[in-house]
Amino acid sequence: MSYDFSVSACRKDTNAEKYTLREELFGTDDVLPVWVADMDIDTPDFVLNAVKKRLEHPIVGYEEVPTSAFNAQRTWMKQEHNFEFELEDMFYSHSVVASMAVAIEAFSEEGEGVIVQTPVYSPFFHSVNGLNRSLIKNPLKVNSDGLYTFDIEDLKSKIKPNTKLLLLCSPHNPVGRVWKKKELEAILDVCVEHNIVVFADEIHSDLVYTPNKHTVFTTLSEAAKKITLTAIGVGKTFNMAGFAMSSVIIQDEDLRERFKKAYKKVHFAQGSVLSHVAYEAAYTDGKEWLEDLKVHLYKNYEMLRTLCQKYPKLLKITPIEGTYLAWLDCSGLGLRDKKLREFFIQDAKLGLNAGISFGKEGLGYMRLNFAVSQEKILEIIKKLDKALSLK
Repeated sequence: MSYDFSVSACRKDTNAEKYTLREELFGTDDVLPVWVADMDIDTPDFVLNAVKKRLEHPIVGYEEVPTSAFNAQRTWMKQEHNFEFELEDMFYSHSVVASMAVAIEAFSEEGEGVIVQTPVYSPFFHSVNGLNRSLIKNPLKVNSDGLYTFDIEDLKSKIKPNTKLLLLCSPHNPVGRVWKKKELEAILDVCVEHNIVVFADEIHSDLVYTPNKHTVFTTLSEAAKKITLTAIGVGKTFNMAGFAMSSVIIQDEDLRERFKKAYKKVHFAQGSVLSHVAYEAAYTDGKEWLEDLKVHLYKNYEMLRTLCQKYPKLLKITPIEGTYLAWLDCSGLGLRDKKLREFFIQDAKLGLNAGISFGKEGLGYMRLNFAVSQEKILEIIKKLDKALSLK
């Protein structure tokens, strides 16, 4: 079976976040929103059909996460990522960001250090600051080709005796890197040496383009298992963020018990009945759909890259290995942050994320979500092409 991503359903009157907040974020509804990381691509039919079938039963009450749902994820992770773990290692969570906050509470005290690697998804540093931890920034390095990597020497120089936790984004949002095994091993060596726990946000792990391959951080070694929490889920992979279900995998017993103490302070419960059904269906039946989706997404990326090549002095696109988020170097436009935002809103009629929201290293950049239908990417390209042609 082949899946068609040429068109997608209209979301304008569905209370979709990316559309509903346009006036608040961009000062106008007259923009095509390409910011928040969900897809303007229909959630798979096999997920929706499973939910419809469950609704044939007239009672929707409290429910435990069924073993079959978590086992579907275990099977998927073994087959797709060579990652094996036990049911007892798993925690339900409604979001990776919520799990991150619990990890910060569990493995650090107020005033102690938590490392983030900027530019990065803003809840990484907002969560640290909001919980009154000391934010340690270990900025990524970028080479002349626009490719990012870790700055290990900078990391080593910033670690203090009270540095307790590192928040790892893998694959990385927004720069699109799929970290190589050797890169991750360098991070592991530092964290093991300094007894630093790693919270690995791997929510984009399924959205990786050939020939790149995602390495689950905790699978690096037995030492990695002893310091790692792995956060994964279906929200990004299958456009299911609205089902609000993910999981945290903790293989080390001591780490698991420490996490559990903080976890129990928050009433996570066991999530939604319909989320359980959708989660299981996605992991059970999603392989073929995902493979077709990745082909489609990479074509969208290539269209954006071709457009940037048309205006090489104005716009550069960061080479992408994973995710569906284009990291655009807009420094060639010669615009400060406010004026840069205005260019995309007023001239291109597009609503993007400002790069500065990912940390000061994002100054001069914008993030564009290209997980859209073929029809919509053509509209995006047309709008951006017209705006750039007038510069």
